Amino acid sequence: MVNDREDNNLESRMLTVRQTSRLLNVHPNTLRRWSDQGLIKSYRIGPRGDRRFRFEDIKRLIVEKGVERGADTNTDPSDPTSKA
Repeated sequence: MVNDREDNNLESRMLTVRQTSRLLNVHPNTLRRWSDQGLIKSYRIGPRGDRRFRFEDIKRLIVEKGVERGADTNTDPSDPTSKA
């Protein structure tokens, strides 16, 4: 069982493109495109400008948009929950 302090730590952590794309079950380039289009919030870090995503934001996206891992029900490329 995860206690409240550990849960808050998980929600405040930043995820890489790879980690986030796995959570959303999309290709990393799709996630980058959504970020460039402003469909999903990302943060740039370091001198290379690597993208990071807040776990809390991704969790909210999954809940609000009904994104299910492995589900292929939406193919609209303008929708950040699509599998395009």
